[in-house]
Amino acid sequence: MIDDLDIGLETADESRPNYTVRRIVVLVLSTVLVAAVVVGVVGVVRGVDGLRSLFGASADYSGEGSGSVVVEVHDGDTLSRIGERLQHAGVVESVGAFTAAADANDRARLIGPGFYRLHKHMKASLALSLMLNPSSVVADRVTITEGMRMDAILLALSTKAHISLQSLKNAAADPVALGVPAWGRGHSLEGFLFPATYDFPPNTTATTALKAMVTRFNQEAAALDLVAAAAARHMSPYAVLTLASIVQREGRLDQDFPTIAEVFDNRLARKMTLGSDATLFYLKPLGYGPLTASDLRINSPYNTRLHGGLPPTPIASPGGLALRAVLHPSVGDYLYFVTIDKQGHAAFARTDAEFQKLVAESRRNGVQ
Repeated sequence: MIDDLDIGLETADESRPNYTVRRIVVLVLSTVLVAAVVVGVVGVVRGVDGLRSLFGASADYSGEGSGSVVVEVHDGDTLSRIGERLQHAGVVESVGAFTAAADANDRARLIGPGFYRLHKHMKASLALSLMLNPSSVVADRVTITEGMRMDAILLALSTKAHISLQSLKNAAADPVALGVPAWGRGHSLEGFLFPATYDFPPNTTATTALKAMVTRFNQEAAALDLVAAAAARHMSPYAVLTLASIVQREGRLDQDFPTIAEVFDNRLARKMTLGSDATLFYLKPLGYGPLTASDLRINSPYNTRLHGGLPPTPIASPGGLALRAVLHPSVGDYLYFVTIDKQGHAAFARTDAEFQKLVAESRRNGVQ
């Protein structure tokens, strides 16, 4: 029958779901979703330039650029953030070009906080290379030599780091705020500004500069174990600092420091005056010439020809070798010394008679 034939010819159930089509749809939707997420993430992290990079290379300048521009990198800046700063300053054309160059250079993560002198309209890879070159770092380099006293140090900072001299004097008036050790509180800042070479960025304040120098002193004191070593010598840390400043000013060659410290140690033990002209020079302005006969009669605790013991304060900033010499002086019975030749060597004597002979030899050598 026809009904039987119709039933026999039916080949598929039209209500049965098509799983193959559904899988394709799900796959397509998943791919679109992932792509949207990627685009969104890139957009958030790298901005418009990052989105452009998904569809081709980011806009980039072609040359070394021209002119000069200073860009500051802050502590904690990511490479993307650095790229934004560079783009904003007109150094690179796009953030994406810079981050692409950074991704291709493992050294890019060495870029630290600071100020960098770059050019306008630079190819991103060239801008990156310049930032990795120390010559691009903008800083005022100030070298403080051993034996400089505080007024000379402040003048050097003012001249070379372009910091107001008055602001430096104001900051120096509060040593505690600058981080001097507990045993240095109640004293002036003299002696605590450690001699070294410092690189100060353009925005350095007086307080920041002086803090850096005090911090460097504290590091040296810790390395020498200054407090414990001073106690072992039955001296206060401040007395060590004061005597080291005199050794630093009196000695010409590092090799003589321990023996010069021995001389002063012996003289203090015997209640003799130190007899140091360097302490008397501390009363005089910078660049003062030879001491006169009237200078030698000045009634001041800094005149250690007349007054016994140490002067009230250090007379300069000693270096690590002078500090070490006072903490670990030579052992002997020398009581006198004089610079014996123009090369700066010191000669030592046990008696005044021996000393006078050395003084005569020093003069014959043209030293005095």
